[in-house]
Amino acid sequence: MRWRDAAELVRLPAALTVPGDTLAGAAAADWPDGRRTWALPVASTLLYWAGMVLNDYADRAVDAVERPERPIPSGRVSPGDALALASGLTAAGIAAARWGGGRRALRTALPLTAVIWCYDLAGKRGPLGPVLMASARGLDVLLGAGGRPRAAAVPALALTVHTAGVTALSRGEVHGASPATAGFAVAATLTGAALAAAPQRPKRPAGAAAAFAALFATTVGRAQAAALRCPDAGTVRGATGAGIRGMIPLQAALLARAGHPVRATALVCAGPVARAASKAVSPT
Repeated sequence: MRWRDAAELVRLPAALTVPGDTLAGAAAADWPDGRRTWALPVASTLLYWAGMVLNDYADRAVDAVERPERPIPSGRVSPGDALALASGLTAAGIAAARWGGGRRALRTALPLTAVIWCYDLAGKRGPLGPVLMASARGLDVLLGAGGRPRAAAVPALALTVHTAGVTALSRGEVHGASPATAGFAVAATLTGAALAAAPQRPKRPAGAAAAFAALFATTVGRAQAAALRCPDAGTVRGATGAGIRGMIPLQAALLARAGHPVRATALVCAGPVARAASKAVSPT
């Protein structure tokens, strides 16, 4: 398997939207895993990559018709190799979570893994598809919370709601979407922004969180509003890509909300990198 084929399978640019999940959860819970917290974004990235590869494995027959250029239908990667890669990434992700957060992280990583595999192999095309994908994002946030789900409830909810909107809209990437679906995505984005902008504690300034939340709502909302006006396949693909990249400023807003504006600013710097990388490797 060539590195370029592997990069396409894991949607390499989209991986930059993942580490902020566990960082937002850890910040909201006051960094319960201390110095080992760095291993949790690694774990969630590995599990995300596993889900992306598994997605292409499960969709290989559909992609042969709709996206024949993808690595598996084009013959560049065999289904067996893809399944082996997904399995290896899954095992590595669970191991990293166990090392970084101990048994508490493992109690979240295992359900997260189950949701990912269930979504890709069984639930993606059904009515529960967006719910499963959104649940995976929420659990990813809680992976960083060190067994304190209540402390990380708001960031988990914000990313869950936004992910549900992006996932529902992404179903129209090939044949277009309905205005109602695009409207739902816009509403989900605005809800996520409102949650991120709300002060976590009265004594913590909310200016930075509000600024990052506004950046998120503006960039993602503009693309989704275009899909609302004209929900053809091309516009929906653009809005889906914007929604995926928009995870980064939303995570930054949540970090700032927890009192870490400097880390939030550093995280936002990944946004231009993801945008530039998306020109070489599709994030969707």
